[in-house]
Amino acid sequence: MDKRQDTKLIIIGGGEDKKADKEILREVVALSGKKNARIAVITTATNYPLEVGEEYKDLFYDLGVDKVDTINIRNRQEANRRQITKSLDGITCIFFVGGDQLRISSILGGTDFHKYIYELMEKGVIIAGTSAGASMMSEIMVVDGREEDAPKKSTIRLAPGMGFLNGVIIDQHFNQRGRIGRLLGAVAQNPYPLGMGIDEDTAIIVNDKDDIKVIGSGVVTIVDGKEIEYTNISEQYPDEPLVITNVKVHILPNSYGYSIKSRKAIIQEEK
Repeated sequence: MDKRQDTKLIIIGGGEDKKADKEILREVVALSGKKNARIAVITTATNYPLEVGEEYKDLFYDLGVDKVDTINIRNRQEANRRQITKSLDGITCIFFVGGDQLRISSILGGTDFHKYIYELMEKGVIIAGTSAGASMMSEIMVVDGREEDAPKKSTIRLAPGMGFLNGVIIDQHFNQRGRIGRLLGAVAQNPYPLGMGIDEDTAIIVNDKDDIKVIGSGVVTIVDGKEIEYTNISEQYPDEPLVITNVKVHILPNSYGYSIKSRKAIIQEEK
């Protein structure tokens, strides 16, 4: 996969480097047009929109972006206003910051702003997001769940996401916060979508064929439950340990890839 061609999504597991090499943010800029990039930073997820918006604005300007706008949509009425959708005209990348993914889906989901993003994706505008801005990318998103526990039936709470990437359930800050248990619970509840846990300072670049490539310092953990033979997820007693058998797991670091459609890893041969 050539990550510089046909990129549609950049999904970041949170905690991306903002001080040293800034590898992931540099890649966002490179794929969005380099010096000609025009980035809209969407701060809906955070309770501190001014501070977070200014932080990313400064970061992207320091990386040579031509124009950066911050857009803080606070309610559904604003998300349906024509001037808000028009503010995206000419943008090459829409970047969602972290915070609370339910704020993104509940405020933006199904609005004119949400629908317009789909139109812009068709025209080649890149959608990027970090932390909560990563979780909301899928049709089903992780909202909450116990961390660092052994997997239990009740470790996970799910909600509809924004639907920018089909066939996956995304979790972020993954290994840093011990979230394998809650991702297994999500896959047990929804065996067909792939569970995709993205570490901090790690991202997946998704092309128009739904192939991904991993960049950054951590790994991406992919849980494939399509061939699950047995799980007790639907039984009573939600605090019991989760039973789940015949699950396939892939661990993919920088430069490795995965085809969501064929459900196969794309191996980077060592030289």
